[in-house]
Amino acid sequence: MSNEISVLIIDDSAMMRNLIARMVEDTPGLVVAEKAMNGAFALQKIPRVNPDVIILDLEMPEMNGIEFLREWKKQSLKIPVIILSSLAEKGAEITMQALALGASDFIQKPSGSVSMDIHSVKDTLVPMLFGYGTAYRRSQNKMVLTPSEYKPKPAAQQPAHQDISSYFLSPTKPAEPAKSPSQLRRPARTEIIAIGVSTGGPDALRVVFSKLDQDLKVPIVVVQHMPAGFTNEFARSLNRICPLEVKEAEEGDAIQSGRILIAQGNKHLEVERKAGKGVVHLSESPLVSGHRPSVDVLFASIALGYQNSALGVIMTGMGRDGAGQLGNIYKEGGMTLGQDEKTSVVYGMPRVAYELGHVMEQVPLERIASRICEIAKTNR
Repeated sequence: MSNEISVLIIDDSAMMRNLIARMVEDTPGLVVAEKAMNGAFALQKIPRVNPDVIILDLEMPEMNGIEFLREWKKQSLKIPVIILSSLAEKGAEITMQALALGASDFIQKPSGSVSMDIHSVKDTLVPMLFGYGTAYRRSQNKMVLTPSEYKPKPAAQQPAHQDISSYFLSPTKPAEPAKSPSQLRRPARTEIIAIGVSTGGPDALRVVFSKLDQDLKVPIVVVQHMPAGFTNEFARSLNRICPLEVKEAEEGDAIQSGRILIAQGNKHLEVERKAGKGVVHLSESPLVSGHRPSVDVLFASIALGYQNSALGVIMTGMGRDGAGQLGNIYKEGGMTLGQDEKTSVVYGMPRVAYELGHVMEQVPLERIASRICEIAKTNR
């Protein structure tokens, strides 16, 4: 039996199944377990092929994606599910319903139900497949290969560029952190909490927000990399499971005790502090660290306005957005946390921050909420 990460592809379009399968098969370390044209066929195939991760379309005949997830949940299946659907673009509410049912993450098809340019999402999809598939294999005590152990693909199938998996699934342990920057002042009482997260974030934030203390008074601002049109419904879905108020940030929103603001998709979020009061500003200025909203933009504004009264938290995500400016929160005397490698879907952003010496403490996902509350309630 192959020790590569096996992928079950569920889509009613034969063209889409084949194009997605080609992306999977062209990537060392991934293999197609099986393909299915709807949820009903997929449920029949799962016991036989035992996949490590599932790619799921939402709009299908006989049993659509939502109906599949309801049955998946009813059968107590733990195989991670990534939504890849055109409905993810026009139906944010349906997408969030899928996440609430247990789907791990979502990606929009770039140009409708049958997207001939589906290859354009490869750099987003592949890290998710590795991240969620690896975590599932570990949970099932299956062997997890390092990139050097991947079975080579036939030369004809090799992509023209180096496969991106090498950038986020390293066979080496994280380097020892660099010497942490000197702090300009000692940490003071926490007055604001800033969280930055990317790949794996929708699931991770649900875990954290559901465990926050109801009496947490310190306001929270969040940048989650997410397309425009989704963050309002995403905030509403989090509000249903969080003891605190969660809403999408709007221009001029006041930073208030006991409230969590989520950055809008495709807009940077900055917090300005005047006369001790914080206010939100949104902008469509150029991408920073490859993103809008950018975690670096948020963290920079927090370091400037709150100095040693801030807590910065960097969580699962590919790349390095937020890692640099988390250091400015640290330098100003603020507190910093990073999600640990074991519980990160993609240990990219928190890894870079850790290796730069910008993370005071690495914390597993299950303990992030309690550490946030402990730090926020400590008088310093």
